[in-house]
Amino acid sequence: MEASDSAKREMRGAALAAGIGILAMAVLAAFANFAAVENLVTEGDAERTAHDIHNSEVMFRCGVAAFALVVVLDVIVAWTLLTFFAPVHKGLSTLAAWFRLAYAAVLMVAVGQLAGVPALTGDDARSGASSASSASSASSAGRMHEEALTKVDAFHDTWDAGLILFAFHLLTLGCLAYRSGYVPKVLGPLLVIAGLGYLVDSFGALLSAGYSAEIAMFAFVGEFLLMVWLLAKGRTVTLKGAPA
Repeated sequence: MEASDSAKREMRGAALAAGIGILAMAVLAAFANFAAVENLVTEGDAERTAHDIHNSEVMFRCGVAAFALVVVLDVIVAWTLLTFFAPVHKGLSTLAAWFRLAYAAVLMVAVGQLAGVPALTGDDARSGASSASSASSASSAGRMHEEALTKVDAFHDTWDAGLILFAFHLLTLGCLAYRSGYVPKVLGPLLVIAGLGYLVDSFGALLSAGYSAEIAMFAFVGEFLLMVWLLAKGRTVTLKGAPA
C-alpha cells in the first residue's frame, strides 16, 4: 500500500537531512583528522608533537571543534535514518540508531582527550615550568609534552574502539537497505562490507599491537553511495521504491 502524503514527506525530509548530515560529517571529519590532528602529531615524538601543536594551536582547536560537530551530526543522522528506515522494520531501525548514538557518545569521550592537549603544549605549560630551575623546568615541560601525546594516543584508541559500534550500525543499516524495497538492493551488501571492514580494523588493533591494515579505507564505498543516493534520490522515494 502506498504511504500517505505526510509519511512520504517525512521520509523524504529525513532522507535529505541524512544525506546532508553525512556529507557534512565527511568534510568535517576529514579536516579534523587529517589537517588538524594527523598533520600535527608525530607518533612517538612528544617534543615535535608539542612544538607543532603549539605553533598551529588555532588549527588544532578548530579540529577539536570540528570533531565535536561531527558528534552532534551523528546524533542527527541517527534520528533521520531511524525515520527513513522505520517502515522497513521499526525494531532494527531503532537498533541501528542506538548503535550510532552509542558510537557518538564514545567519540565525544575521545574528543575530550584532545580538548586538554593545547594546555599541555602552550604558553601556560611553558610559563608554569619556567618558574623552577632550568633543569626542573625542562623536565616538567617534557612530562607535559609526554602527557599531551598520551592524550592524543588515548583519543585514537578510544575512537578505534568506538568504531566497533559504528560497524554494527552499518551492518544493521545494510540489512534494512536490502529489505526496504525502496533503496537500491546493492547498497545493502556494500554497507555490510563497510561494516565488516570497520570490525576487522577495530578488532585487529585491539588484538595486535602491530596491526596496520586499513581495510575500512577500501570498504567505505557503501557509506559514500548511500550518501549520494540519499541526496539524489532519497527525497523522491516512496515505499514502493518508485520516484513520485
